[in-house]
Amino acid sequence: MDGKYIYGIVASGSVELPGAGAAPDLAGVYTIQYQNASAVVSDCEMIDYRNMRKDALALLLVRHQKVIEGIMELGNAIIPVKFGTLACSDAEARDILVKGSRLIQEIAPKVRDKIEIDVAVTWKDFGSTLKEIGQGKEITELKKEVLSAKTVTVEDQMKVGLAVKKILDDKKDYHSGLIQDALKSLSHDCRAHELMDDQMVMNSAFLINKARQEEFYARIESLNSEFTGNLNFRCIGPLPPYSFYTIDIKKLDFKDLEWARNQLGVAEEVTTKSEIKRHYHRAAHALHPDKNPDKPGTEKEFGNAALAYKILADYCRAGEQTRQTDGGQAGREVNISFNEEKFKESSILVKMTD
Repeated sequence: MDGKYIYGIVASGSVELPGAGAAPDLAGVYTIQYQNASAVVSDCEMIDYRNMRKDALALLLVRHQKVIEGIMELGNAIIPVKFGTLACSDAEARDILVKGSRLIQEIAPKVRDKIEIDVAVTWKDFGSTLKEIGQGKEITELKKEVLSAKTVTVEDQMKVGLAVKKILDDKKDYHSGLIQDALKSLSHDCRAHELMDDQMVMNSAFLINKARQEEFYARIESLNSEFTGNLNFRCIGPLPPYSFYTIDIKKLDFKDLEWARNQLGVAEEVTTKSEIKRHYHRAAHALHPDKNPDKPGTEKEFGNAALAYKILADYCRAGEQTRQTDGGQAGREVNISFNEEKFKESSILVKMTD
């Protein structure tokens, strides 16, 4: 075991973990501490999770979630770390805490005594809902118009289908708006997730105080009664604040940095974020597909320029974090060095997930 798997970060000092017998989900879990923050970790092999089989990946994801939720159940406010995050040593895990210290302390009060509850709402009888739309005035008249033609084309059929979808989407927006308005008054924040299929009306996460959990569930029951016959409600929680405050730890690669510099023509050995932005704007202007309609491969080059800028912008942010931990002022533009030794000092970026 040569690596450390990082589950989350507790920003309230040391964490007392029970024995494996008392909390089997936390077997093998321990903490690495820096000042008031503790990284919750376990020993692991340094592997690339992107190449794992889906079934093995699913088991690891369950483990990841159970550990975070187990730490939360012990009474700790934990900031989740993105699934699959590894440190190669205790020292690197501690360096992550150092680099992210300001961000961690900024997030800590926002997650203290908070939980996430996910609410999924579906049509109770999707077939009946579609039938009702199909029998409505707008679709009935559109069908008559289509059928009055000598031949019904695929395009005509699509026209009807798109009209049905538009009405269905409007109904979803109306219902989800009513539900979110009813729940937002009990919440600190709300995040809409992607709808998994047409049958789903709403899929949202709510950040609430632990003390209001029962009140929140009571409001869901009230909504369930109000919409009885039309909608089904399902709650998942309490959860750590996955949807609101998950930390992403990016390890930058010097080869990627060199590639990005070449893409944007950044020849300077020392520069600033503003200068890098100017290089990007010049490249984006020159490579924009609208300006090169007859040049093959322009879209790819334009995309590479955007990716290169993202890589360099992340390196700038990592450099700013390093300066802050060394006592520099937050928000002040710093010089960015492309020297490989200097790069090692700012090769880790601790940020919120996008």
